[in-house]
Amino acid sequence: MSLEAQKTRIAGRVWQALAQSGVNLAMVPKDQLEKVVNTIADAVMVEFDAMLAEMEAPVEVAGQEPAEDATPAAGAVSPAIAAAQSSAAAAPAAGGEQVLWEGRPFLSLRERYIITNERVRIITGLVGRNTEDIEFIRLKDVDHTQGVSERMLNLGDIQLRSADPSKPMAVLRNVIDPEKVHEIIRRAMLDARKRYPFVFEQEM
Repeated sequence: MSLEAQKTRIAGRVWQALAQSGVNLAMVPKDQLEKVVNTIADAVMVEFDAMLAEMEAPVEVAGQEPAEDATPAAGAVSPAIAAAQSSAAAAPAAGGEQVLWEGRPFLSLRERYIITNERVRIITGLVGRNTEDIEFIRLKDVDHTQGVSERMLNLGDIQLRSADPSKPMAVLRNVIDPEKVHEIIRRAMLDARKRYPFVFEQEM
């Protein structure tokens, strides 16, 4: 179900609850009442996403110690993004892979994203898991888009174009604070090109 469909469904439940409450809302202007209902729907979605974040288990990267906040919300608006930005600015350990950001699509437990200084990892599945890696040295371009409802919640999709013929395009869906995550990926991509210039020229 799309984000817009989820919001419409929740808003419908709020309208139904208001109608059944017996509260006289005739004096409230319709546009103001719609604004209240939409605000409640947004708040319910954000709270539900936070509850999902508490349920999910941390994902480990081989050879990488789990971070202290290894179970962030879908890009957790404050602590995880702040940590991601500071991590992105930090120099990676010599020869080691450093996690720059971890997150998942808003209101979803079926996908998880891990961005390191070497690659973007997309993990899908609840019981069985499928893992897909996009190496930064093969990444050609990164963009992000936001719909109207996504902008209200500060969500967006990040598109990754790769030189890998088996997976030329991948999308990180409904990421919280997409501009910051986009910037983390862009910087890591440029750093990888500097570290491996010869490999990058061959891939392109």
